[in-house]
Amino acid sequence: MEKTFVMLKPDAVQRNLAGEIISRLEKRGLKLVAIKMLRIDNELAEQHYGEHKGKPFFQSLVNFITSAPVIAMIWEGENAVQVARKMMGNTDPQKAEPGTIRGDYALFTGNNIVHGSDSLESAAREIGLFFSPGEIINYKKELEPWVYGD
Repeated sequence: MEKTFVMLKPDAVQRNLAGEIISRLEKRGLKLVAIKMLRIDNELAEQHYGEHKGKPFFQSLVNFITSAPVIAMIWEGENAVQVARKMMGNTDPQKAEPGTIRGDYALFTGNNIVHGSDSLESAAREIGLFFSPGEIINYKKELEPWVYGD
């Protein structure tokens, strides 16, 4: 099973959307294997958004993600990266389809509610930034055959 990193950004936390978003991911069949609320410092923010360093919007990304608490999570499931990304919708909420998280709850790119890894490599890197191996819980859910078949 794949693991992916998902982060509820400060706007999701401030707007009381955490439970709704977590519920959507659970109902889709993904399994939550790690979760924590934290206040990201500048160093972690710069590591997280490292691929954007030097771009004109880099500092605004850092400023926003450090402005209030976030909820960092690891989700597990078949094609977890792709499934989570599709559920989130386009990073530009104006282009996100209704029914996606961003399509339903966000209005502009700066505050687009949620971050999700865009590849298995990104997921591994981001998981390593936010979680130690001991914080990731390996367990089986009895409903897995109902989600994935026998």
